[in-house]
Amino acid sequence: MINDSNSYFSVPHQFNVYLTKWDANQPIPDDNQLRQMQSTGLKLLSEVKALEASCLLQLRQLDTETKAIVDFLKLQSRKVDLVLQHVLEKETQTGQAYQGFQFGGSGLSIFSPTELNEGELFSCHIYLHAEVVAVLCICEVVSAKQITSNVDDTNEQWQIELAFAQVLDEDVEQLVKASLNVQQKMLKLRKQQRNDNL
Repeated sequence: MINDSNSYFSVPHQFNVYLTKWDANQPIPDDNQLRQMQSTGLKLLSEVKALEASCLLQLRQLDTETKAIVDFLKLQSRKVDLVLQHVLEKETQTGQAYQGFQFGGSGLSIFSPTELNEGELFSCHIYLHAEVVAVLCICEVVSAKQITSNVDDTNEQWQIELAFAQVLDEDVEQLVKASLNVQQKMLKLRKQQRNDNL
């Protein structure tokens, strides 16, 4: 498991997660094996995100007259991202579907109708629709807390904390950027609400 699990902050956000139990007899995949596990759509989205980040960084270093070009390229990039996201959503998803409610560069939190055992490993697909981010990683359950229950346990629900046991560096970078974007949107919304109340 990653040792610096507390080095990134997490933000509240709703997203989709698909978990498949990892065979405890199988070793955790390395970076190359993890890349081979990615679907075609996921590979395409990852490659496009890496290319656009590199290009936009180079363009930002040019003078201010290139702002219109940068804005246009961002728009084109957004269009490509949305098309790729549509392709990803049409792919058959493997694993059990869960609702994520918090994420960051170190892990994620989900709601589950059943308890997941601490130390269990899962192959994990994360889809952040609003941020156009899709990640495949291996996660480990670090805690499971029961949050709702009644006499017959029909409404039992668990809050599960998962830490990344194996994730690509570029995917951590995507998740960190997405968490910063989410935080920025939350701050803007708070500021707007304060202004509306004045």
